Amino acid sequence: MEYIRRELERKFLKASQAFKAVMVVGARQVGKSTMLKQLAKDQKRTCVTMDDTQLRQFAQTDPKLFLQTYQPPILIDEVQKAPELFERIKIICDESEERGLFWLTGSQSKKLMKKAGDSLAGRLCVLKMYSLSQRELLGIYPDEEIDFSFPVWATRKQMFPANNVLDTFERIWRGGMPDVQPLNQEMMQEYFNSYIETYLMRDAVDDNGITDTEGFRKFLRACAAFAGQLLNYNDLAVSAGVTGATAKEWVKVLQSMGVITLLEPYASNELKRLIKTPKLYFCDTGLCAYLSSWTSRDVLMNGAASGHYYENYVVGEFIRNYAYGKNKVNMNFYRDRNMKEIDLIIESDGILHPIEIKKGSSPERKLINAFSVLKETEKQTGNGGIVCMTDTLLPIDEKNFFIPSNII
Repeated sequence: MEYIRRELERKFLKASQAFKAVMVVGARQVGKSTMLKQLAKDQKRTCVTMDDTQLRQFAQTDPKLFLQTYQPPILIDEVQKAPELFERIKIICDESEERGLFWLTGSQSKKLMKKAGDSLAGRLCVLKMYSLSQRELLGIYPDEEIDFSFPVWATRKQMFPANNVLDTFERIWRGGMPDVQPLNQEMMQEYFNSYIETYLMRDAVDDNGITDTEGFRKFLRACAAFAGQLLNYNDLAVSAGVTGATAKEWVKVLQSMGVITLLEPYASNELKRLIKTPKLYFCDTGLCAYLSSWTSRDVLMNGAASGHYYENYVVGEFIRNYAYGKNKVNMNFYRDRNMKEIDLIIESDGILHPIEIKKGSSPERKLINAFSVLKETEKQTGNGGIVCMTDTLLPIDEKNFFIPSNII
């Protein structure tokens, strides 16, 4: 399969010039190793993987000799399997002023982040990678950062093909795992089944000490049923046949593994009666669709959960956009006990950009009326709009637009 250029490449190479060590983390099989090996092609950089049993044992038993044998600049793949290397990496970093000495990849885990943070504080830049974005799949890489202005949306609109519901739900159903892209329906099912058994269940047991594997499988499926919705620990616990405390712990495990992400509710002293429950999203909609037994694009698109999957997809594209972009933002949602709701609030430079997400191609303009609740905050409300299946970028009022979801 031909290499798909990753949006994270730009930020990674800049970080490599600024830091002595850079580590890319993320869920299993999202393409971390592939990207770094591609970037290392034009460099005199040693590449080793801790998946190799002999190399791993060498690194674990004599990290000093290992890094004398395989000297930096070096790419160490799956570094979480040999955490003994971190202390030695720290010493080498402290003895040299050179940047980009160590390129590391690690499957996301609490243990890895703690060990790396303890040993390499101030020396290490950690970047997160997700499965393929719609931009990467299309091979379209906009230069301009999203600022929610009409000119930027209009520029992006010219770069992308027409917004098409069949193409969109094909991407949602298939997800963004690189190895899934060329597979047919039958082999996709086999891939995800193998992915869960080979990676997720093994990591749950080995890294997180989970012994109730059947309960954890049920819990995974229950989480998929709640994608794009408020997180209800009690319902999750009942579905998996575990206690509420176990459900809370397992949600943290799935977050640490890069399987799910939680969107926290917007908090403000000026706004009362806010709901404090987060919303649950899957980092890859293809895995989510498999867990919920949606066996084809059309069944998913016409099913009762299609709106939740569409929302999950749009939120996921925004998350990827800002993870790889230049500007850091805060992302939240709004819901109060009066049932007023804003699907997404993106705060950039202290300005709130409210977003509604609707699967239809011509949603009602009055959906933006909910944005008025933000006037009660001390922060400025900027441009926003309704992300939907429209193919036309249209103003709703002077600040808000109908935004085609395929141009995010």
